[in-house]
Amino acid sequence: MEPQVCCGNFGAARYTGCTVNFKTYSKSHKLKKLLHNAPGNQRIFPNTQPTIIDEQVFARVQELRENKRRPAKQAERQGLFSGLLYCADCGSKLHFATGKNMTPQQDCYRCSRYKSNTGNCTMHFIREETLKLFVLQRIFDVTALFFDDAMAFTEAARKQRFQKAEKEAKKRKREIAQAEKRIAELDRIFKRIYEDDISGAISHERFLKLSADYEAEQRELVEQVRAWQQAVETFEQDQADFASFAAIVRKYVGIRELTPTIVNEFVKKIIVHAPDKSSGHRRQKIELVWNFIGEVNLPGDDQTVERQRKGRTA
Repeated sequence: MEPQVCCGNFGAARYTGCTVNFKTYSKSHKLKKLLHNAPGNQRIFPNTQPTIIDEQVFARVQELRENKRRPAKQAERQGLFSGLLYCADCGSKLHFATGKNMTPQQDCYRCSRYKSNTGNCTMHFIREETLKLFVLQRIFDVTALFFDDAMAFTEAARKQRFQKAEKEAKKRKREIAQAEKRIAELDRIFKRIYEDDISGAISHERFLKLSADYEAEQRELVEQVRAWQQAVETFEQDQADFASFAAIVRKYVGIRELTPTIVNEFVKKIIVHAPDKSSGHRRQKIELVWNFIGEVNLPGDDQTVERQRKGRTA
C-alpha cells in the first residue's frame, strides 16, 4: 500500500481511519531510548481501520478552532459570527464589539484595522442583528428551494459550478488515457533502440540522440498527466463537496432561528463592504461564502441581498 498523508495533516490520521508508522526511532539497536521522528520521516497508511470522524468534518473543526470565539472584554456575550467576518477592503477580520451598557441590538462588528479613524482602514461596521436577519434569510431561502424542488436546486448549482468543469474533466480523462498509452509505447520504443544499440543495428550516437528525444517527450507527458489528474481530482472533490452541502441543507429545511452550529455548518466566511450612502440611504454589500461550495449564487441569493439592502441593512 502506498503511504500518503490524510487531510494533509498527521494529527488527523488517528481520527480518519489511517495508521501512522515510524513515529519513533532509536539511534542504535543497543539503546532502548526511543526518539520522536520528524513528520517528514513518518508514514501514513490510509483506510486501515474504521474512521472516527469524516476527513471533511475534521478539517472544518480545525478551521473553527482557529476562529475560536472569546467573550468580549466588556461583557459576557459572544458574537455569533466571530471569526467568520472579513473586511472587503483590507482583508482583516471584523471584531465583535459589545459592552455592559450596550443592548444585544447594539452589538456590532468592526474592522480590526480601524481604530477610531486612526487605523489604516475605513469604518466597516455592521450590527449583529442585521447579520442575523441577512444570514437567516439566505439559509432559509436555500433550504426552502431545496425542499420545494431539489432537482432545481442541484441543477442551478451544477450549471454555475460544474457544467463547464464537467466537460473539461471528461476531456482531461481522454487526454490522460492517450498520454498514458503513449508513455507505455515510449517505454517499448526505448527498449527496442537499446537492443539495436547493443546489437550494433544503430550507432551509439544515434541511440543517444533518439533516447534523449524519447525521454524528454516522456517526461513532458508525465508532467501533463500529473496536472490533468489533479484537475480531474479537483472536479470530483467539488462534486463531493456539493453533496456534503446538500446533506447540510436537508438537515435544516425550514429553520427559523440561527445557532452557532447552524452558522458554522453553512458559512465559511462573510465579506463585509464599506457602507454606501450615495443614494441618501445607508446600503451595504455583504458576500456570503458557503461551506463546501464557495461563492455559488443559488436562486434566491440576489433577491435576498436586495431585500437586505433595501430594508434591513445597518
